[in-house]
Amino acid sequence: MSKIAFLFPGQGAQTVGMGQSLYDSLPAARQLFDRANAALGYDLAKICFEGPADELDSTVYSQPALFVTSLAALEQLRSQSPDIVLACEAAAGLSLGEYTAMTFAGVMEFEEGLNVVRQRGEAMQDASDANPSGMVSILGLDVEQVQALCDEARGPGEVLQIANFLCPANIAISGSNAACEKAAALAEKYGAMKAIPLAVAGAFHTPLMQSAVEKLATALAKVKLQKPQRMVISNVDAQPHDDPEEIRDLLIRQVISPVRWEDSMRWLLGSGCSTFYEVGPGRVLRGLMKRIDRKVACEGVLG
Repeated sequence: MSKIAFLFPGQGAQTVGMGQSLYDSLPAARQLFDRANAALGYDLAKICFEGPADELDSTVYSQPALFVTSLAALEQLRSQSPDIVLACEAAAGLSLGEYTAMTFAGVMEFEEGLNVVRQRGEAMQDASDANPSGMVSILGLDVEQVQALCDEARGPGEVLQIANFLCPANIAISGSNAACEKAAALAEKYGAMKAIPLAVAGAFHTPLMQSAVEKLATALAKVKLQKPQRMVISNVDAQPHDDPEEIRDLLIRQVISPVRWEDSMRWLLGSGCSTFYEVGPGRVLRGLMKRIDRKVACEGVLG
């Protein structure tokens, strides 16, 4: 029998206005936003619904915003198709989305997860401010070609490495600003279709985020993690884990480790999952799945 898996989006999927229709029409979603506003001490709902875009796009706000909006989308699915939510056996989330997946799976309570996500966003923003850096999406090259591109573009003392293994011929690199700019300029020489600078604060999933590790470890140390009620695939090693302490360690390591998204999706496919739902804003994860396996059904929930 076909297994169901939920996929939760990461930073970059946010758009001004997201979640407002859910807030207006679904009491369970409204309750999540109201609880988030109380826990955070600011009006997250207003930032999601009204922006401005540059505020919503900042790491400090976009991570809590996506976490809450994706869980509100889950409440919409639960209200419309409760059997699908009950039947879901596995979940994965792209970077920030892994925290949403863990909360869905019962590893963390909503307020606990939100508080960790808030501190994660703040720590990553601080690390970005301390080390001007960025990310570039490279389209049309394989892993070996992207690695060679990074090796050529990386200057003395600079960081530049693969940060996201997203799908075939779609790999994101992260590093120092100068190295990212050089890589984008050299990409055509290597045969890339496109090199697209990403609208993120810094070089996520590289050692340039090391200063965020200690802060994130402190935040996670205060949370009692539970054994997941459904499989959640780790970004770090593309495997599910049951032990709460292993999960804690992997969540900490995730901020400086490459995201193995394609391997995670192939693990889910190999385990028998053939029906997927992208639960949250945007269409990025559906697009990646289409590149990984065109025959697989992946439906959107919100956006």
